Amino acid sequence: MANRGLRCYQVLCAATETGEKMAPTKKGILERLNAGEIVIGDGGFVFALEKRGYVKAGPWTPEATVTHPEAVRQLHREFLRAGANVMQTFTFYASDDKLENRGNKLTFTGAQINEAACDLAREVANEGDALVAGGVSQTPSYLSCKSETEVKATFKKQLDVFIKKNVDFLIAEYFEHVEEAVWAVEVLKETGKPVAASLCIGPEGDMHGVSPGECAVRLVKAGAQIVGVNCHFDPLTCVKAVKMMKEAVEKAGLKAHYMVQPLAYHTPDCSCQGFIDLPEFPFGLEPRILTRWDMHKYAREAYNAGIRFIGGCCGFEPYHIRAVAEELAPERGFLPAASEKHGNWGAGLEMHTKPWVRARARRDYWENLKPASGRPLCASLSVPDGWGVTRGHADLLQQKEATTKDQLKQLFDRSKTH
Repeated sequence: MANRGLRCYQVLCAATETGEKMAPTKKGILERLNAGEIVIGDGGFVFALEKRGYVKAGPWTPEATVTHPEAVRQLHREFLRAGANVMQTFTFYASDDKLENRGNKLTFTGAQINEAACDLAREVANEGDALVAGGVSQTPSYLSCKSETEVKATFKKQLDVFIKKNVDFLIAEYFEHVEEAVWAVEVLKETGKPVAASLCIGPEGDMHGVSPGECAVRLVKAGAQIVGVNCHFDPLTCVKAVKMMKEAVEKAGLKAHYMVQPLAYHTPDCSCQGFIDLPEFPFGLEPRILTRWDMHKYAREAYNAGIRFIGGCCGFEPYHIRAVAEELAPERGFLPAASEKHGNWGAGLEMHTKPWVRARARRDYWENLKPASGRPLCASLSVPDGWGVTRGHADLLQQKEATTKDQLKQLFDRSKTH
C-alpha cells in the first residue's frame, strides 16, 4: 500500500510540474476518514484577516464575510490551493451574543454574516475537492453563567443557517469548557450531519480541570464522531493532548476519529489557558511563528499519532498548510497546486544566483536549522499573566455595553500586581 502511494505521489509530482490536473470525486467527511484518508483543514482566518486589515482584534468577529467578501474568498482560495480540503465557514464568534458584546455595534445580523460565510466557503469548495464545515464556538452567554437552555438557543440560531445552506458537516470548536462543548454537540447532532468537536485545551485539560481524555469521552458520548483540539497551544503540545484523548476513548470502548488544528506559534511557556495569557498576545507573537519546516514535523507527528484530520488555527498561513500537505503527499498520493511554486525541501534554491544560497537546497539543511530571532535583548521565554479566573468568576461576566474607562483603569491597576 505504501509503495503504491509512493508511486502515485511520484507520478503526481511529475503531473504538477507539467500542469496536469486531477478532478477527484467528492466524498463526505466520515467516508474519507473511515477509508483512512488524510483530511487537511485550513488555517487561522481570524488572525490572518486581522493582519490584512479585515478583522478587529478584541471582538474578533467575522463581519468581513459581508463587508469584504473578496478578502474572505481569496483566503479560502489560498488555503484550497495550499492543499486544504475542508473550507470552514468564517463564522468564528458569529453568535448573536458575541456580535453584540462589549459595545461591538454592527449593522449586520448574525444570520447575514453566517449566510455570507456559508456562500463564500461553498463557492471556493466547489472549485476543488473540498468540503464545507459550518462552525460554532464558545459564547459569552456561557461565560456569564446563563442556563443550558439559553446557551443552546444561541447555537441553534447559527445552526438554522447551516441547515439552510446545507453545509457538509459541523464543527464545535474553540471551547475552553467541555460542558459547553457537550451542549454544542447535542444541538449540532439534531441535524443528522456529521459532527466534530474541538476544544482549545492542552494536556492539563479544560478550564475546570477536566482531563483531555475525560473531555473526549464526554464529547463522543454526546454524539461527536470526530474529536480533538484547536488553538491556544503549539502543534506538538496539541498532538500530545489529542493522544491523551485517543487513549481514553479507546480505553472506554468507544470509537471516534481525531483532529488537530493548533496554533502556528511556539508556546513552551504557556500555562493551562494557553497563548492568550502570554504578554505578547495578540500583537507581539510574530517571533514565535513556526517555520514551514516545523510544520513538516508537526504533520508527521500528527499522522503517526493516528490523527487524520490535520489543519491549523491562529497564525497558520497558506504556506503552513502547504507544508502539511507536502509532508503527507506520499500518503495522500498527490501534491497541492501551490507546490508548483515550491521546490521540495528548498529545491527551488538551486536556481538562486548566489552559490551559498544554492548550497541550502537540501533537506538536511532546513531540518537542522536553529533559526535566530535577531533580537539580542529579548528573552526566549515569557511569564504568562495567569489571572486564574474562568467561568463562574465575576471578572468573566459579559455585557452589551462598551467597557468603561473606570473598568479599564481597574484592569490596568490590577495588571501591575500580576
